[in-house]
Amino acid sequence: MPVMIALLLLFVGSSRVTATDQPSAADVAVKIDNFVFGPQAITVPVGTTVTWTNSDDIPHTAVSTDGVFKSKVMDADEKFSYTFSKAGTYSYYCSVHPKMTGQVVVK
Repeated sequence: MPVMIALLLLFVGSSRVTATDQPSAADVAVKIDNFVFGPQAITVPVGTTVTWTNSDDIPHTAVSTDGVFKSKVMDADEKFSYTFSKAGTYSYYCSVHPKMTGQVVVK
C-alpha cells in the first residue's frame, strides 16, 4: 500500500504547472524612427501593453488594419499604448505613411 501511494504522488506531482511555465504579460516598446516601426514584428502574451514612441521629427500613427486600435497623430516623442486582451495577429500601419507596416502576434 505505501508503494502505491508513493507512485500515485509521484505521477500526480509531475503534472503540475508552475507560474514560471506560463508567459507573463509585460510592457513592450516599439520605436518609430526613420520611417520604420522597430521591431517590425513582435510576439507577446495576452495582456501585454505595447507602447509606440515616435522618435522621428515628423508625425506618424499606429493604426490596426482591422480597426482594433488607432493612435492619434503622434508628433516627435509622443507615445501611444494599447493593451492586447485577445490572442491573434494584429497587422498595423502608419496612416500618414502607409508603406510603414508592422505586426503584433498575441499568444
